[in-house]
Amino acid sequence: MQYGFTILDNNLFAAASDEAQQTKAVANVSYFNKGTINANSNPLVSIYTTYYEGIRAAHFFLDYARDGESFLALNRDTVGAANIENRITYERDVRSLRWYRAEAKVAMAYYYSELIKMYGGVPIVPTTMDKDPDKGSIPRSSYEEVVDHIVELIDSQLDHLQVDWATHEDNVAARAGRFDKATALAIKARTLLYAASPRNNPGGDPEKWERAARAAHDLIVFKNYTMPQNRNYNAYFTGTGALNNSESIYLIRKTASNTLETENYPISTPGGNSGITPTENLVSAYEYIGPEDPSDPYANRDPRLEASIVVNGSTWNDRVIDQAPGGSDDMSKANTSRTGYYLKKFMTDNLNLTQGGTAQHLWVVYRYAEVLLNYAEAMNEIYGPDEIPSGYTLSARQALTQVRNSASTSLPEVTTTDRDAFRKALKRERQVELAFEDHRYWDLLRWKDAETVLNQPVQGVKVSRDANGAFVYQVADVAPRTFLSRNYYMPFSHAEIVNSKGTLKQNEGY
Repeated sequence: MQYGFTILDNNLFAAASDEAQQTKAVANVSYFNKGTINANSNPLVSIYTTYYEGIRAAHFFLDYARDGESFLALNRDTVGAANIENRITYERDVRSLRWYRAEAKVAMAYYYSELIKMYGGVPIVPTTMDKDPDKGSIPRSSYEEVVDHIVELIDSQLDHLQVDWATHEDNVAARAGRFDKATALAIKARTLLYAASPRNNPGGDPEKWERAARAAHDLIVFKNYTMPQNRNYNAYFTGTGALNNSESIYLIRKTASNTLETENYPISTPGGNSGITPTENLVSAYEYIGPEDPSDPYANRDPRLEASIVVNGSTWNDRVIDQAPGGSDDMSKANTSRTGYYLKKFMTDNLNLTQGGTAQHLWVVYRYAEVLLNYAEAMNEIYGPDEIPSGYTLSARQALTQVRNSASTSLPEVTTTDRDAFRKALKRERQVELAFEDHRYWDLLRWKDAETVLNQPVQGVKVSRDANGAFVYQVADVAPRTFLSRNYYMPFSHAEIVNSKGTLKQNEGY
């Protein structure tokens, strides 16, 4: 699985979208920013091979463990009172084996869901490839066929998956981070949302939206959770805040490190390299929760802004960020932010990089707020903002409001009853709530908004001072962006096309 903190240029994927701008003059993200990805040059090409290796490994395990119960029974006398301990351990091992078989299929579902997000229809591998006489020459299945395969992989295992590793009597610490039922439902819900979206559902088939709504609702009912109001957004994403948190569905945890801070601390902070810097495009999406202050455009804003982005005048790493001419972070200095902003979300404040300080970073793959937004989007498309049809427990508006109230009960209420206007509000909410979590680029693609949004320059602010010494901010274009119609799907690598002996058909335009 991909550790999102280092996926592109040893950093987040955000700079591929309108969320951020990479500070480095030469970086792989330029292939996305300029629309120049091709069959020979794709910074994410290794993911294709990695995920098929994962699918193969899952098949191998399932083949190997087919008769696992018999294998586990070898040399174990489980009959009689004298062998009660053997029977208990045997039954425990059989439970684990059955959970692991189910997890192997969920793993395959995850890999396929990520592959079709990037490539559209891909080959479905039916068995361990060493046993397949046509290995390497499997033709592509259609996008819809892979979606159905993902749903079948998950639905067939829902009754066999562990419900909660943390509370089960067989739990051991080493099982933390394994797949469970909630994760499987989250994979299914996201997959079906993407399948219903305009890129993959150009005819607007309402049945696809219904499937997406139902899948998200199944997870909402299963979790039986209500997000707390006015939660500490920053604390959730910092350190171990997401661990053992009811909002979390699936996390990737690695050993403590400082890569994220080294890449993204301001260049004026010892050890920092500025990294990916948030754009005005994103900052402008954060709403006001109080009166606008002409002298401070960042006052009285959605608290998720302060939790996610370092703005001029804010305190970060025990110092005030001053990007005006002559200031500590003067934007004319080499390798300072080009946008007037720095990344804050996920990062530990005041980490001593020169002394090798490290911190825990949890990559959140699936969380409940996304599920609510998935549900709200699908429900709005088929039922509008307020209808709650039989079999459902929430309207689209109620799901959206739960997410917004979790950020701040002071946010203005979304009151529109118009489906199109409500969709616009949902898109804005996803942009803010899920910022930097590797959703924005793929959302723009699935909505078919990329040709509009990603053909506009990313913007930032130029910081100066007036005659009285007060900060002055001027919005300015920072860098052009180019997105071509072919970029809605990635190209298969030239090597994969050749190795397939012509059975793997390239995506259009490449």
